Amino acid sequence: MSRSPSLPERPHLDLDPDMSEAERLSALRQHFERMVEVNRELDERLQAVDEKRAELVDEVEQIKARNDALKTASYYIATVEEVTDDGVVIKQHGNNQEVLTDLAPNLTYEDLEPGDRVAINDSFAIQTILDDETDARAQAMEVVDSPTVCYDDIGGIDEQVREVREAVEQPLENPEMFEKVGIDPPSGVLLYGPPGTGKTMLAKAVANETNASFIKMAGSELVQKFIGEGARLVRDLFKLAAEREPVIIFIDEIDAVASKRTDSKTSGDAEVQRTMMQLLSEMDGFDDRGEIRIIAATNRFDMLDEAILRPGRFDRLIEVPKPDVEGRRRILDIHTRDMNVADGVDFDALAEELDDYSGADVASLATEAGMFAIRDERTEVTEADFHAAHEKLEEVEESGTGPISGFTDYQY
Repeated sequence: MSRSPSLPERPHLDLDPDMSEAERLSALRQHFERMVEVNRELDERLQAVDEKRAELVDEVEQIKARNDALKTASYYIATVEEVTDDGVVIKQHGNNQEVLTDLAPNLTYEDLEPGDRVAINDSFAIQTILDDETDARAQAMEVVDSPTVCYDDIGGIDEQVREVREAVEQPLENPEMFEKVGIDPPSGVLLYGPPGTGKTMLAKAVANETNASFIKMAGSELVQKFIGEGARLVRDLFKLAAEREPVIIFIDEIDAVASKRTDSKTSGDAEVQRTMMQLLSEMDGFDDRGEIRIIAATNRFDMLDEAILRPGRFDRLIEVPKPDVEGRRRILDIHTRDMNVADGVDFDALAEELDDYSGADVASLATEAGMFAIRDERTEVTEADFHAAHEKLEEVEESGTGPISGFTDYQY
């Protein structure tokens, strides 16, 4: 059992009648200083006790709240099917049981509409109206902070950049031009080509350069384990996009969810096909899609289903090939502009040597060249470093021990 701390001893003043006036004044002054000190100590203790009391009161309130929560019965989730004069028809989630019920006293029939999500008690009476449900996975796909990539960071695909800007940016920034010409803007853009050619970087640049909201995902994120989950995620995704208009949706590696349909009877393939059909419906269904632009990317164009390639879903199919010599020269400039490169490095000749290199390969070459300089404890990258990096990458590819060993025939 804890004991309260003892109080400081109360000062006492005993004055000798024989004291002189100066001695009496000094004794009074000392007594006053002691009284002030004791008062300060008591004040500090009182303040500490008040703080402790406030903490205990807050702890008691939290315990009471938890206790009340444990005593309160949980609510069930249901959807309003119909509002009638006799009551409200609801369908309970999970068992799909339909019930004619009534409202809590704090609600009115004017507050309800068919399709509303509500919470019901054990007696099925509606207790409160819930916000519309949106899958948290769909909300997490929205990009809040724009990427730092801009169009100047992309080299070798100037024509592709122009086509993407025409199909995505111009309809959002200058829709009047399309109205005057009398055409509907392209509804979607599909970027296809071998890996490392800048498809994803191009989408990042679009997100950075436009004022529209940006939602990104990988095609594999739409493939879910349970039946209907993938289709539901697609619906919630486009519902979120409709709330954020104007918006750009970027689907990377779309071949994961939009591959050619087969006669496979496995549940996994069937679920992927259900998800794809929901995606097709959202991209080009009965409802107007509004100010929603779609960009997709793949390096397996040959795997895509014909239904997703038709106009109305993807109006522009843009090939993003490996860069030519001029493109490789531009990419070298981009990836070496912040490097401490020695004078006299012949980037034109180096670009000629990098035949069949993608933009990602050129970026890797620049990084390896810098690593060779660091290995020799130098802060300047020389032409010999670039040649050494080129030889290293070639040896890795020929030996078949690198991350992209062997040869993959990308049908794009």
